Amino acid sequence: MAEEKEMEEVQEKVYPAPQHSHEEVVRERLVFMDSLRRFHSSMATKFMIPVIGGKELDLHLLYVEVTRRGGLAKVIEEKKWREVIAAFKFPPTTTSASFVLRRYYLSLLHHYEQAYYFRTQGPLIPPAASSQTRTPPSKLDHSVVVSDSTMQTPKSRKRCLPEPQNKGPYNFTVTGSIDGKFEYGYMVTVKIGSEILRGVLYHVQQPSAAASSSLAAVVSAAHEASNERCTAAMARTRRRRRRGWRSRDPAHPKPNRSAYNFFFAEKHSKLKVLYPHREREFSKMIGESWNKLNEEERMVYQNYGLKDKERYKREMQEYKERLKLVQPKEMAGAEPSKAASEEVKGVSADGH
Repeated sequence: MAEEKEMEEVQEKVYPAPQHSHEEVVRERLVFMDSLRRFHSSMATKFMIPVIGGKELDLHLLYVEVTRRGGLAKVIEEKKWREVIAAFKFPPTTTSASFVLRRYYLSLLHHYEQAYYFRTQGPLIPPAASSQTRTPPSKLDHSVVVSDSTMQTPKSRKRCLPEPQNKGPYNFTVTGSIDGKFEYGYMVTVKIGSEILRGVLYHVQQPSAAASSSLAAVVSAAHEASNERCTAAMARTRRRRRRGWRSRDPAHPKPNRSAYNFFFAEKHSKLKVLYPHREREFSKMIGESWNKLNEEERMVYQNYGLKDKERYKREMQEYKERLKLVQPKEMAGAEPSKAASEEVKGVSADGH
């Protein structure tokens, strides 16, 4: 009943109209990421950038490498998945890249590929059977679940799996070995025909939809808490800087700004209006825009910087001249005070 309900919900959904052409999203990474977020938002599906080995997975590179070979189904059919993996330059210890990338492509990019690459309209198209994990369902009942922990080479001694293996509906024999054991299952190597697959065999059953939703909520809450901590730390830093400036002479001239400072301030105000929830990406976006400026465009901001430098020199010269006038007066006011103090001491000593 649950599967039938899920199928009905999928059939009710339709692909949203693409906001950009395939060529645009391939050429511009920022356009791709923005359109991918909007796509998942319109589809009411969860979207989070996966992390592999402590680094965010480059979804743009994954989409480009797969679509340039004709899409996921064609990549798998023509056995070009290894070419896709090679573009990521994973370390030699990575043993489950095929599982990881295919799983993330199916969950995050399959429907996006249908809308932006194939220009599909209407009801959603489920992934082809060849796109799924090719492990026969009658063999690995507990599902091969891939996580970052499988990206390490097991050090435990190998033990053979029970033989012989029964043949499943795909009509080929499966053999394999156990590479390591942990609390909930085994790390295994499985040979299906000429293809060797590595992954994790769990004892526990596949989590229910409610458990998956709960896990996603926990991950989302942790992500938001991390963002709040970063924001609080930045606010504390800004407060410390303001206190430092207050302790200085308020009449001291304001330091001059460089050409890039002027460009940054101008772009930042515009990006804040366009993308109010993406401030952490502003520095990178502004840096890329600055690198794309030609000499004539950059000269405008360099002129701003030169004028501000002249302003700073002029104000500093005036400031130093004011200090020279003020210091003699202060010293003159301090000397009589000192003499008067000595006179008082002398009177006290004589008793007069």
